[in-house]
Amino acid sequence: MKKFFLLLVFLPVFTFAESLYSPTWGFYIDLPEGYDFADGNGNDRFSFRGPNGLMFDAVVYNNRFNTMLDLVEDVNRRLTNQGDVDFFTYNGKQAAIIRLSFRDYSGWGLAVELGSRSAVKPMLLALSYNLADSKGLDFNLFHISALDSISPTEAELRYPGPIMEYSYPRGQLKNVTIFSGINTIIYENDAEASQYLIEREHTIYQNYLNTPYLQEACIRYYRLVYRDSFDRIKNAADAVVRHFNGHSAKTDSEKRIFAQKILSWIQGFHYERFIVESDFLNLVTSITEGVGDCDSHSMLFAIILEKADIRSAIMISSYYGHAMALADIKGEGARFEAYQTQWLVAETTDKVDIGQIAQDVSDPEYWFAVIFE
Repeated sequence: MKKFFLLLVFLPVFTFAESLYSPTWGFYIDLPEGYDFADGNGNDRFSFRGPNGLMFDAVVYNNRFNTMLDLVEDVNRRLTNQGDVDFFTYNGKQAAIIRLSFRDYSGWGLAVELGSRSAVKPMLLALSYNLADSKGLDFNLFHISALDSISPTEAELRYPGPIMEYSYPRGQLKNVTIFSGINTIIYENDAEASQYLIEREHTIYQNYLNTPYLQEACIRYYRLVYRDSFDRIKNAADAVVRHFNGHSAKTDSEKRIFAQKILSWIQGFHYERFIVESDFLNLVTSITEGVGDCDSHSMLFAIILEKADIRSAIMISSYYGHAMALADIKGEGARFEAYQTQWLVAETTDKVDIGQIAQDVSDPEYWFAVIFE
């Protein structure tokens, strides 16, 4: 039997790879690790160079094109691009996906409207490409991941990326009864789409093994999974919060009681490892079927707490092969300090109270935090 104990842990603040944010235009881009700024004015033109000759350019067009078609036709003409184009709507915004095949280069492009109250909205054009004869990486996977990381506005930071939205239409809403008989609704295709995103990003992450970027790549991996999952399970998470009266938890004591209820609820899930490359079950399946492992359980706990307005995060240990949840809640218990917060630890796979951690996985040197703010 594992021994659990209370441990107060003080650690230095870690830095983490952050996404590019434009305060002028309000968009975010969360590129894979190893991309360096190479050119541009830092306002409406950005160029990055990545591993193995990968290239990524982003340009904002304001009051230049009346329609997305006008922008795409202009780009294809200037590049002499021979690739196909498809237009779609991304979270209410005009968008287009562009297959790039010009001169000696190949790749993918994305054009999408940015947030604005003006009649003609500014548009972001992002191109991810490489020399067509380059070798050494699955370049298309990097291109798709880079473009899918784009959030045109803050609202998309917790919404599936534009490439996922294009590739995996979410389908119809359906009524489901999730673990413990709680009724909610989910989109019919969200579980399959989310699992694809997890496997895609896990493959990207694997490229950074035995490199200086390993921890940052791992953080990005979990960050993208969280982003993709949040909206897919928001109705189910809201239903759980209502079921356990989470919205009424205002005081420190009430927040802790609520967090303990959620922790005990998730600890009641069936723990199962999955025969997929990532060994990470998507959160749609996890919450609807009451199943999963430490990754899905910990991230699910974090999202449910966020829906109840309680700051949360997760912590990861490759050394221990384990993940745990973190909550910004006062009171006694094992804590992990990261990013100026002493987070209360939540072990989601053993039936113990919040703030308890097994002695055999308790060395803080082998853990790092993943923050989703």
